[in-house]
Amino acid sequence: MAREGNFKTEPHSQPPSSSSNQQEAGEHLRSWSLEKLLRKLKATETDLDDKFTSILNSLGHFGTFQQKLVALTLLPNLLSAFFMFADIFVFTVPKPYCNTSWILAVGPNLTEAEQLNLTLPRDTNGSFLTCLMYVPVTWDLDDIIQFGLNYTQSCSNGWIYPESKRRSVINEFDLVCGEELNREAVHTTILAGLLIGSLTFGFISDKLGRYTSILLSILGLMIFGFGTAFVGNLNQYLFFRFGVSQALVGFSINSVSLASEWLVGEHRAHAIILGQCFYPLGIMLLTALAYSVPHWRLLFLLGGSLVFSLIFYICILPESPRWLMMKGQVEEAKRVLCFAARENKKNIPLSLLGKLHAPGKKATKASVLDFYNNRQLRKVILAIGCVGFTAGHSYFTLSLKMRDFDMNLYISQMVSAMMELPARLGSIFLFEQFGRKWTLAVILLQGTFMNFLVLNFPSGTDDPKLGWSCCLPTDLKSVVVLMVFVGRFSLSAWIAGFFTYTAELLPTVLRTTGLGLGILAWASGAILSITLINQSLTPLSSSLCLISTICSLSLCYMLPETYGQPLVDSLEHYCLHPRTMSDDLDDDLTADHALCDVTTEVAKNTILNVTMNLNPRPLNNTSLKAEEKFKGRRVTEGPR
Repeated sequence: MAREGNFKTEPHSQPPSSSSNQQEAGEHLRSWSLEKLLRKLKATETDLDDKFTSILNSLGHFGTFQQKLVALTLLPNLLSAFFMFADIFVFTVPKPYCNTSWILAVGPNLTEAEQLNLTLPRDTNGSFLTCLMYVPVTWDLDDIIQFGLNYTQSCSNGWIYPESKRRSVINEFDLVCGEELNREAVHTTILAGLLIGSLTFGFISDKLGRYTSILLSILGLMIFGFGTAFVGNLNQYLFFRFGVSQALVGFSINSVSLASEWLVGEHRAHAIILGQCFYPLGIMLLTALAYSVPHWRLLFLLGGSLVFSLIFYICILPESPRWLMMKGQVEEAKRVLCFAARENKKNIPLSLLGKLHAPGKKATKASVLDFYNNRQLRKVILAIGCVGFTAGHSYFTLSLKMRDFDMNLYISQMVSAMMELPARLGSIFLFEQFGRKWTLAVILLQGTFMNFLVLNFPSGTDDPKLGWSCCLPTDLKSVVVLMVFVGRFSLSAWIAGFFTYTAELLPTVLRTTGLGLGILAWASGAILSITLINQSLTPLSSSLCLISTICSLSLCYMLPETYGQPLVDSLEHYCLHPRTMSDDLDDDLTADHALCDVTTEVAKNTILNVTMNLNPRPLNNTSLKAEEKFKGRRVTEGPR
């Protein structure tokens, strides 16, 4: 016991300076021990993630299974572009004339030209008026030819389209002469479907799985895409277009998630961007078919019939193993991994499969509210939303400006698609050389800058409406057209990278929900662009473009770089607001990014355990009381 007494009295006999030095040394030791401990905990969490990555690597980086998986996403992307942009070609406006078939009762042998000449009034330039006709009379044909008709009225028996060689929605439902449909209303309907579908399918996918959500999207394409060819009026047409747009966005976000969760390394970005390249190819296919097919219903029949070839996805489409793991379906995850290994003629080590286990309830529990409650996740989704809004607003503004230049519809669409294809392919090189974050930021800046220039380019008129096609000289119109194409080129490359970067930023448990929120912001920016341009509010649109770009670049600065980083599966990888730790420990944990993966309860228990382990010497009663007092005290200094 003498040793105990010496141990007890020795500290009081030391000089104050020596005691202070020992206290500082003890604090340094405790801080170093805590930092080392937390690094070890973080390494343990990362090692668990790397085990799943190791399994995917053991399958082969891009074997037969992965190649088939990527191929399964290509054809639907082709069809998605087909249905997304079909309205451009089915709403061509023909020149309408009143149906004056009443004169055939007295002159059945009249040609169409003679019929129009006798029954339609002419404009001052000699052309027939489109929405007026002469009042029908009961005279015989000779009297009509001799005396002519003088009194006019509106069309009372429908319209004819003698100069139109194609059957469009306009002349199918007679949307002319006061019954015109605002084309922006059709675009808004499509975008509203994207907005609703992004939320709906994002939630369904995170809850029911990628496989189920993709099959539901294909079912929607079959019903609403193919069914559009059989609508009987305009309201039915808009309803089916609203439905098909929801199916389109559902497939887009789920195919991106499925590819990102099966592939590793650079193959993930390559597959996603390659899938995005099939959108301009789909526009080219649509343009060629629209030019060749004379009837809009036949166009939808051809496109819709291709969707039925996707029925076999029920048998061959795999589920995401990462999603299965996060839902606790470990055996099913092992089954799909073993199936992929057999396809690639590879073997997964049993030691790796044996280390797969169901995560805890806290790891799998997630909801859309976590985008608000989780500080780090809130920052990510705010940046994604702001960037998506900016890009959507600029892209649709530039697209709407294309109509002001009186270019041939088929040529302009084909040229735009041919420019977008190399833009998306070229983004692969940029993302690998310069990373995801700054490449997207620079591309977005270039695209929005072109949009800003187009909106503020001098029109040469005091009219607030944009009348470039009629008031700009030919050379200036060429400059504006060039700026529009450059802007769309940049934003097309941005769209390809946006899906890749967003999928890598978000955790598996909320990946499709987050992608859906990003597309929701993109659709919101597009809808606002249509509204502002339609109302000729160019200064407001220009100011919005400038402000949103500044905000987007500022928020992008706070996002991490994801190139070469493993995917995140659960919310435990994000810094959460502690609920049971002291305020001081909260400050320490949130200040250091290395502590993000350690939950508050684990950190607290481990700190106390280390405290006991660092003091293995026997203690007397006074020391035991001091130790108990330390345990009950708020942990602010780290282990002793």
